[in-house]
Amino acid sequence: MKPRLVFVHGIGGPLDSAAARDAERDAWVRALAEGARAAGHAGKVSALTQGWAADIRFAYYGDLFGAGQAQGGSALDPTVDQETVLLAELLGDAVAERLADPAGEDEIRVLTHARAQLDPRGAPQGPGSVLRQTLNAANTLLSVPGLRTFGGWVSAKVMILRLSQVARYLARGEPDADGVPLDRRIRRRVGEALDPVGPTIVVSHSLGTVVALETLHEHAGPVPLFVTLGSPLGMRTAVLPKLRPRPAGVPGQVGRWLNFWDRDDFVAGGPRPEKLLRPNSRDVLPVSTRVDSDGVWVHPAVRYLAHPAVAGPVVEALEAATATGL
Repeated sequence: MKPRLVFVHGIGGPLDSAAARDAERDAWVRALAEGARAAGHAGKVSALTQGWAADIRFAYYGDLFGAGQAQGGSALDPTVDQETVLLAELLGDAVAERLADPAGEDEIRVLTHARAQLDPRGAPQGPGSVLRQTLNAANTLLSVPGLRTFGGWVSAKVMILRLSQVARYLARGEPDADGVPLDRRIRRRVGEALDPVGPTIVVSHSLGTVVALETLHEHAGPVPLFVTLGSPLGMRTAVLPKLRPRPAGVPGQVGRWLNFWDRDDFVAGGPRPEKLLRPNSRDVLPVSTRVDSDGVWVHPAVRYLAHPAVAGPVVEALEAATATGL
């Protein structure tokens, strides 16, 4: 039996067709193959791209956000108090993390201004005010060199709409007709992609790292390797306290966890979650490694997957799982 390789995507626009989803999956596979070749596993590339090395699944849930927005649930709706506050916290954590290692005086000035906009002293509060403050801060942040293009943001509104997906997931709201909230429906999608009995290697990105972590707590099958890319799991205000189950920790079935972050990835806040999470019964904690991409497009999953440091361990874990059944 082939091990299963499950990709869990992050924030972004909906993929409206099966063909679009297949194309995204194939892009992840090609990037992983590129990284595997660079890691010295050229002989494994064909097996990976042809699907011989693993049963590869792309756990897609982006359409669920579209449904919620159509019903009126959006971070740009000032009546949604909790989501708007969560979004402001998300930006605040990202700004604080960037300020801990700024690129220079100009960046410090912009980040400090954005932080003041997110928490204006004496300003009237309320969801409408928080939304305006958050949009103002997003506009300011887009003047940081590279940030506008790192995620393809064309405006502060687009930036907020994409990042709001994290807030909407963590708000635990937007129930469907059966009363099932958005976050549970998303985890259900990801859970259906996992092998219930055999080994699953999970590679997750951005918001997908949060979704995958919570899903794996509900999963019984073995997970020899869990990979997180550009993760916000270490955001101390916006994400960490809201993870479930509490206290936040490593899922019991995970045998190894590798976390990768790029200094220029604005979403990867608190890049070392091993300092904040509890180990599982096997004493597994994340092992974080910084990777650096050339150019400005550093957040997309394919940029991470093409790194040999990322792809090498994934290919090796697939090979080991094939040999041992675990």
